[in-house]
Amino acid sequence: MSLNPIRPWRNIYRRKSRQIMVGNVPVGGDAPISVQTMTNTLTTDARATIAQVQAAAEAGADIVRVSVPDEASSKALKEIVRESPVPIVADIHFHYKRGIEAAEAGAACLRINPGNIGDEKRVAEVIRAARDHNCSIRIGVNAGSLERHLLDKYGEPCPDAMVESGLDHIKILQDHDFHEFKISVKASDVFMAAAAYQQLAEATDAPIHLGITEAGGLTSGTIKSAIGMGNLLWMGIGDTIRVSLSADPIEEVKVGYEILKSLGLRHRGVNIISCPSCARQGFDVIKTVEALEKRLEHIKTPMSLSIIGCVVNGPGEALMTDVGFTGGGSGAGTGMVYVAGKQDHKLGNQDMVEHIVELVEKRAAEIDAAEADAS
Repeated sequence: MSLNPIRPWRNIYRRKSRQIMVGNVPVGGDAPISVQTMTNTLTTDARATIAQVQAAAEAGADIVRVSVPDEASSKALKEIVRESPVPIVADIHFHYKRGIEAAEAGAACLRINPGNIGDEKRVAEVIRAARDHNCSIRIGVNAGSLERHLLDKYGEPCPDAMVESGLDHIKILQDHDFHEFKISVKASDVFMAAAAYQQLAEATDAPIHLGITEAGGLTSGTIKSAIGMGNLLWMGIGDTIRVSLSADPIEEVKVGYEILKSLGLRHRGVNIISCPSCARQGFDVIKTVEALEKRLEHIKTPMSLSIIGCVVNGPGEALMTDVGFTGGGSGAGTGMVYVAGKQDHKLGNQDMVEHIVELVEKRAAEIDAAEADAS
């Protein structure tokens, strides 16, 4: 099996939450933390949206959200749901009828924003449609679209206002005897979002959808999401996550998994441990890692690979990884290959990428076979 030692000081004790279903994906309870993204194609372009959903699923997305802004999008949603390999969440704003249409079209979940969907009577109609079509609901509170009475009460968007909004709408669902819901309290401000989620986690046992909304571009948004969501996940808060980036949805999935992998909460694909490189490097670490990241994207088996440029930390890191390569040893232009944490053979730098890809694929097959035998 993969080298992934469990240490007591690495344990994260997740908040206890109720479990709901989003299609065939469990969210909350002891279910794995699911990774979501959202399409950015025109929903009315069903083929383009389906292609993006399928690409996101191939990258590891457990759930994909699709915006449903108008009646034409509702009509396209039926085809999208039919062709999707993962559950589809319909993103509903402003018009409650879109929520009803999305439930009828087969959406697994409806994301409604309490601040803009309408009065309680309209929300009740959406609840009825969700129940009739076995559809869960996400209450999506956002600092940028809070109800007017809460802004008047608190003077500005703040954690207290966000949590009060969320709890008010939980009460509406519960008053209608609807309990298949999860909730989010998102803000683009990391401090506001983190404080709101901490308050929310203490106030309800509902599954929590975690995210820093409108986080920014690939680099800045990744950092904000890692800081905000990473700290909350470390505290055990969060049952499903979406990284919001002004980037390709595939990047959101990748970043989401990297955040979870760094905390030991999900394991998928190759975790590459590599040095930043320096004058001691025995090969071009940066170019090598770039090449390996691309070449190993197809590997879904959880495993680890160390690529270290010299012998200062290389041997130690390689002892803890499934496959490792350490440069800078005796013999110019060669390095040491490690397999399952043990020295295996020397390898010339010029052959390393192809050879390491082969070793990783072989090791992944061995791990898969061992786990299949164990089950």
